[in-house]
Amino acid sequence: QVLVAGATGSGKGSVIWSFVRALAGGVGTGEVELWGFDPKGGMELGPGLPLFTRFACDEYETMADLLDQAVATARARAGRLRGQTRQHTPSVGDPLIVIVIDELAALTGYLADRKLKERIRASLGVLLSQGRAVGVHVLAAIQDPRKEVLPFRDLFPTRIGLRLTEASQADLVLGDGMRDRGALCDHIPQSLPGVG
Repeated sequence: QVLVAGATGSGKGSVIWSFVRALAGGVGTGEVELWGFDPKGGMELGPGLPLFTRFACDEYETMADLLDQAVATARARAGRLRGQTRQHTPSVGDPLIVIVIDELAALTGYLADRKLKERIRASLGVLLSQGRAVGVHVLAAIQDPRKEVLPFRDLFPTRIGLRLTEASQADLVLGDGMRDRGALCDHIPQSLPGVG
């Protein structure tokens, strides 16, 4: 579970595409499925459309449905693996699933439809807390790391802080006291996108 946080133009897309590129070999063999969620209408992830097994970019209802399907897959796998192993092993018949979300806040914070937002948050909570062991991972990018926008950011064990707009955001993204220990994300210049 990986969260990439940074201001607009900080290089979040480059980090996401680095992960996608690294997984592309597994996509080609069928051992990895990428499920793309691009609330910007497909502008960010659309260029890689052939790599995505499932892709949603226009309808939030469709995005919620896909997240529900991912939860169902995770729960079914947990049932199959119960008593046999504690860790899913990807295969062609049972691939690693990576949920790639370009702008997570559009789904968890800014969505006007309260019921749909809560449904999406619930599915993401399940995937973030239970998905790793059963081979369903989340890779998400966000600009606004506040708790009211991303209530479950602590469920992302791996967090990457790129250029951020405020000093306090480094601690929000990386953990309490991280800025005091040198995570000066608010000092990264705009001329260095992709630096974290």
